[in-house]
Amino acid sequence: MSVTYATLGELRVGSYIVIDGEPCRIVEMSKAKTGKHGSAKAHVVAVCLFSGNKKTLTAPVDARVEVPIIDKRIGQVIADMGDMVQIMDMETYETFEVEKPKDEELRSKLQPGAEVEYWVVMGRYIINRVRGAPK
Repeated sequence: MSVTYATLGELRVGSYIVIDGEPCRIVEMSKAKTGKHGSAKAHVVAVCLFSGNKKTLTAPVDARVEVPIIDKRIGQVIADMGDMVQIMDMETYETFEVEKPKDEELRSKLQPGAEVEYWVVMGRYIINRVRGAPK
């Protein structure tokens, strides 16, 4: 697992966090001070990078949480295979298959020869955006 650790209070909206073993992007966060002897709590709402499901987490602000390490890379689409696309990394020339993103606008731009930015998150691949049209 490629994760690092941070305290919950350090994270902000737009940061990434691991909830229930899934890498997620924080979309909402609130902090509440509790009573005289209690510790401050943080309520986090995040969206999973792979499934798009909403996940919530409520924990003390000083709790240690996992933060995924995101490796942003450039690749080229080699083949369109229905729900999957075959991509070749532009640096290492390794090829692998990635599930097409759910966003319809992004799906329509995935043609053989197109350059894409993909992320490697916790050993899984996700296409983030199309950089250039096929040459």
